[in-house]
Amino acid sequence: MTERSTVPAPSERKVVLYRNGSVYSAADPLATAMVVDGDTVAWVGSEQAASSIADSSMEIIDLRGALVAPGFVDSHVHLTETGIALDGLQLGSVLSARELLDAVAGFRGEGPVLGHGWDESAWADPALPTAGELEQAAGGRQVFLSRVDAHSALVSSSLAAAAGLAGLDGYGPGAQVLRAAHTSARQEARRLPESSVRGYQQRALTEAAANGYVAVSEMAAPHISGLADLRLAAAWNDDAVEAVPEVLSYWGELAASEEQARQLLDGLGVPVRGLAGDLNIDGSLGSRTAALRDGYADAPGERGSLYVSAEQAGAHLAACSLLGIQGGFHVIGDAGLDAALAALELAAAEVGEQRVRAAGHRFEHVELADADAVHQLARYSVTVSAQPHFDAAWGNDGGMYQQRLGGRSRSMNAFASFYSAGVPICFGSDSPVTPLRPWSSVRACLEHHNHDERISARAAFLGHTRAGWRAARYRNPMAGQLVPGAPASFAVWDVEELMVQVADGRVQSWSTDPRARTPLLPALDTGTNPVCLQTVRDGRELFSSPALRS
Repeated sequence: MTERSTVPAPSERKVVLYRNGSVYSAADPLATAMVVDGDTVAWVGSEQAASSIADSSMEIIDLRGALVAPGFVDSHVHLTETGIALDGLQLGSVLSARELLDAVAGFRGEGPVLGHGWDESAWADPALPTAGELEQAAGGRQVFLSRVDAHSALVSSSLAAAAGLAGLDGYGPGAQVLRAAHTSARQEARRLPESSVRGYQQRALTEAAANGYVAVSEMAAPHISGLADLRLAAAWNDDAVEAVPEVLSYWGELAASEEQARQLLDGLGVPVRGLAGDLNIDGSLGSRTAALRDGYADAPGERGSLYVSAEQAGAHLAACSLLGIQGGFHVIGDAGLDAALAALELAAAEVGEQRVRAAGHRFEHVELADADAVHQLARYSVTVSAQPHFDAAWGNDGGMYQQRLGGRSRSMNAFASFYSAGVPICFGSDSPVTPLRPWSSVRACLEHHNHDERISARAAFLGHTRAGWRAARYRNPMAGQLVPGAPASFAVWDVEELMVQVADGRVQSWSTDPRARTPLLPALDTGTNPVCLQTVRDGRELFSSPALRS
């Protein structure tokens, strides 16, 4: 796997001094200034020292109290889907089938009606519209409306016919499609010109940069967006004109052997970090396709779907381990995790436990993990890529998790348990499932609905920054921190107040005492998020607010 150098050309190289603010740096927890030389952090230190080194050759940016911090890494996104959700029909606020149909009828434009975000678990009446009603509301245009979890969708009659859904698993008399029918419908709805796909990806990357992200892990897979989409996403790293967050690409396709895994990688035509990501062992709780040991509380006869067997998953992990690359799966339900853990055992029996551990495999989501599962994940050094905002959105009393699982919902998203057991953990949004808002995600870690699973702001911040680089086995071990010699990848934030915060199991404890010698983070108990003023990756400015230099 080759990676492009992002060192600026000599003619572009410049020195920038940031001063009169706060710098989140392990090198100096009290730093108020930082020097960036080209693509590298050259120095961090005090305001007094900054005054002595400032000269006319530098660009000097007065932070006016702003915070400079390592840029965020979103460890699980879908770029094209995110762009479509941002520019398409947004359905997160509709509260009934009638409101949804009115939104479809009012959506202007040509071509298919593409929408995202409906969630019937929040409706007073969860009844969904029919395919015919969607067809009529759209005036005959094809309609594809993905559920908020993106594991099922509502489709119109004409789209169902064009996609040949009749007879496929997951297709029934209603408008909602699941499993194979959902995949086919999505592929039909995504027959878009390359220019449109690129535009959607750019929209997503622009949104990420404006919210302080310097990198995103793109979870591509044949059933989601296809190879052409992956190649467009990977090409952003070679774009000399558009400065965007780095795209850390994964490809979710199953391999039965080392030879097949190598052939898959060779056939992609672009470098990927592994055959992992949304290689689905199971589905989602919202669509009731996550594989459960016991039935759904609101549909007792249903236990979800297991898309990959333990034997298939074990062969895949063994093949990836032999190649020394990351393998991994999308896994949410406890029965799905049982299959994934059994796969680790099978792979270890075939190629040895040390090889499995050394490959740095990763599991996405892992929402239902008991103590034994956590122990097994730690044993095999599997990174858990989790989405904190899932708990914020659906973990409340009476929320979707409780509707689907009853009392079992209390044990979900076990962040503190993962940390205490030594399970590597990184965080992301699964955008467009939850928005690209990193500080909201950090806050979700602090305010987990299960107090026992809350973690400190520092742990949550590291999980959203440095851990994201580590989870992707990034080439530069200094990525994700602001110390001399590290990549100049950071964001500048307008903050109300800076504090040190820890979770003590009973209350959230905050301190402004600088003697703690701990880098300060924004106070997130104010109810408002910091505002991004600038995002920089490897010395290239990705986003800048007019307020930064005014």
